[in-house]
Amino acid sequence: MSRPGFGLEANLAAPDAPLVEVIARLDAARHKLIVLVDAEGRLVGTVSDGDVRRGLLRGVRLEDPARAVANLSPLTVPASGEAAAVSRRRLEERGVAFAPVVAADGRVVGLFPEAPAAHGPRDNLVVIMAGGRGVRLAPLTHTCPKPMLKVGGRPLLETIIERLRAQGFGRFRLAVNYLAEVITDHFGDGAAFGVEIGYLREDQPLGTAGALSLLDEPIDQPLLVMNGDLLTRVDFGGLLDFHGDHGGAATLCVRRERMQAAFGVVETDGDRFMTGLVEKPTYEWLVNCGIYALSPAALTILPPGERFDMTDALKRLADDGRGVGVFPLHEDWLDVGRPADLEAARRGGR
Repeated sequence: MSRPGFGLEANLAAPDAPLVEVIARLDAARHKLIVLVDAEGRLVGTVSDGDVRRGLLRGVRLEDPARAVANLSPLTVPASGEAAAVSRRRLEERGVAFAPVVAADGRVVGLFPEAPAAHGPRDNLVVIMAGGRGVRLAPLTHTCPKPMLKVGGRPLLETIIERLRAQGFGRFRLAVNYLAEVITDHFGDGAAFGVEIGYLREDQPLGTAGALSLLDEPIDQPLLVMNGDLLTRVDFGGLLDFHGDHGGAATLCVRRERMQAAFGVVETDGDRFMTGLVEKPTYEWLVNCGIYALSPAALTILPPGERFDMTDALKRLADDGRGVGVFPLHEDWLDVGRPADLEAARRGGR
């Protein structure tokens, strides 16, 4: 059990701290739990990754105070009088990884357990869609497929695979079509990159889901599917855990985007009378981030060898009542689809 104040500062925040600040602390912290305390160090609540994502889905904004997403009645561990085995069992029963250690006067004096559990290997198959032509990035893509364009001195696709490998994933299938040999010659069987790589070879473009019909191996657990032009630090294991907990056929990652209208927006009654006028309103919506978790059953709807986009697959699953979950991202995410996006990625060192 943590000693008072031991390694705790990075995990503390004020209840009114902006959510964006708490997210940054959460991403950087060794223990993935932020504890909200008052000016005297007494417990107010906790913020976990799941709390953040649920809050974002409810429409909580990044500038809102952390208390807007906090668990105000979290599980706690007493600073004395409870065996570590008992504390660990209580955490397991509640399905939480960490709990604040609280003294008799309500002050937070540590976190339990003191050492985070190590990430184990993930046997889930990862399918990366890398067959697109990247027409918006021409002429750069005339001789180089979009996933092989370099950012930070190496191909986008190599960065994607390395980040997944660092999270315990080791089995990959790359869907290839346009300039496929550039990709296959670079990665081979994956041994040089510490992973196993196979290829789904599209004789013709099959869309963002159709290539999955080329899988010729048993799929008995959820698989991770993503586009090959994304730079992100999403917790992929957390996505799969979320997917498993919610029991749907599919889960897609989303991100809240905002846009302010350049002019005042006029509302009418549908004829010739104005009913309202809003000066440069801001609109918000959730956008598809191109990262998915799919249960094996989701693959049964794919037409063999035919073009089929992921948007069509998700809509069909939802229409059939088979459950499509939504996993909001708060991590860095960039779709490198346009010259400005590529320049931003290279300038930002992503």
